[in-house]
Amino acid sequence: MKAIRVHAYGGPEAMVYEDVPSPEPGPGQIRVRQTAVGVNFIDIYFRSGAYKAPSLPFTLGKEGAGVVDALGEGVTDFRLGERVAYAGATGTYAEEVVVDTKGVVHVPDAISDETAAAMMLKGLTAQYLLRRTYRVQRGDTILFHAAAGGVGLIATQWAKHLGATVIGTVGSAEKAELAREHGCDHVILYRDEDFAARVKEITGGRGVPVVYDGVGKATFPASLDCLQPFGIFASFGSSSGPIEAFDIGILAAKGSLYATRPTLFTHIATRESLDANAAELFEVVASGAVKIPIHARAKLADAAQVHRDLAGRQTTGATVMTP
Repeated sequence: MKAIRVHAYGGPEAMVYEDVPSPEPGPGQIRVRQTAVGVNFIDIYFRSGAYKAPSLPFTLGKEGAGVVDALGEGVTDFRLGERVAYAGATGTYAEEVVVDTKGVVHVPDAISDETAAAMMLKGLTAQYLLRRTYRVQRGDTILFHAAAGGVGLIATQWAKHLGATVIGTVGSAEKAELAREHGCDHVILYRDEDFAARVKEITGGRGVPVVYDGVGKATFPASLDCLQPFGIFASFGSSSGPIEAFDIGILAAKGSLYATRPTLFTHIATRESLDANAAELFEVVASGAVKIPIHARAKLADAAQVHRDLAGRQTTGATVMTP
């Protein structure tokens, strides 16, 4: 089968499209013939070596969807031919992937394979941010950075559906229009405006109870100035670079704030939590309240260009690759 392999950490050119043996599932695993592969910023971290793979060479990718075509020993909860999806697999930049069943969900008939591959990691991230990290309530006003990104376009729609007033930051006028179309009541061009001042203006000086920040270096510590007392700074990514170490006393000085760095994989670590979170995601998408925007499609063989576009922050919404 064909797969994207990384033999040495580096830029997009480090990815090699090559033949590898078709994997065989072990106990508690299934093999999936993939029909769609999701692309996420975490893939760049692994390719570059910011996050380390267990060994080199390795196949990139965490997210995908397809059809079960082989069962490992002891597997009883999945059958051959069933449609499945996953957000925490290893090596999904491939025609086939072996996945532990504990990280796999059945895909409802109302959700296409392409939609499932585009939303599992990003959608489940939006789910835990909005429903667990800070549970958004009707009447809340929230701030979501990178509102036109893959997670942002899902989360802003969902937050609006929950009854929140949504403030989003974006990097360009084109992205601003997209953010407005996907639930943002107020959009701030964070490169051109003092977004903390604008948030205070929008909220009448009160600030917001939560800031969801997947940008990192470029938006910190100004994000803290957007929060009302006891507010939550939820850092879930660092597309502009990691946040440097800071004196925790700043949280006291700015209003007894909370800062947290959650990850998706702890939120879906058990069968029960994965099923519950995925069911909530599938429900809100199947109802039409949240639409999954897929703005780029590519062949798996063109993964290097996909990474160039993603790293250059030229993308909006989700990108899906076809094996």
